[in-house]
Amino acid sequence: MNLEIENLEQFYAQSSTFNENLEKQTFVYLYTAKLNKHFLEGTFTEGLELIKPIETKLGQYHQYIDIHRVLVFYYKIASLYFGSGDNEQAIEYLNKIINLKVGHLRSDIQCFARLLHLIAHYELDNLQLVEHLIKSVYRFLSKMESLDAVLTQIFEFLKKSLSSNPHDVKKSFVELRNKLEIISTSKYNRRSYQYLDIVSWLDSKIENVAVEDVIRRKFMKG
Repeated sequence: MNLEIENLEQFYAQSSTFNENLEKQTFVYLYTAKLNKHFLEGTFTEGLELIKPIETKLGQYHQYIDIHRVLVFYYKIASLYFGSGDNEQAIEYLNKIINLKVGHLRSDIQCFARLLHLIAHYELDNLQLVEHLIKSVYRFLSKMESLDAVLTQIFEFLKKSLSSNPHDVKKSFVELRNKLEIISTSKYNRRSYQYLDIVSWLDSKIENVAVEDVIRRKFMKG
């Protein structure tokens, strides 16, 4: 991945000499690759330095980059903040996705944004708001044509556990993690982890460590 990023960096530096469209496309590929590298390696805090240049370029190219690309960037930025432990900033970017009026465009991103939004508020102990958000997320999910097994289990857990007795929640974390471990043997179900690494979040809650540390440890183990 490092070589891919180096090649894209070099190409991006030259792309403005070709044409504007190529420059914008290279920006999208380059920064998507950079973000994905931080997600893979668990270096979320380090990855925060990408946000300012991404925001600058999104503003500069706003007339040329389609809204679905913007949604993906907002979600990835929110995930960076969430992974680094800054739930308030994660919520700010997730709200941008939730408040966009884009119909069914990238309903997968809209779905995961709502789930991550709910989890971020849970992390901030906004439990009264969490109860309201569970209903809101349920309404959104009920309109989706299909939910994979991972999303179904996650939502059932959120509905039952996030507003339950704190002493019972850790047990629920373990139960959900065990269920997801079984479900994720299916390639189809693993697609959900591309957008929300719920297993690493559950591990962080069970072990009482930062989610960034969990993902970093998994990466280092190979």
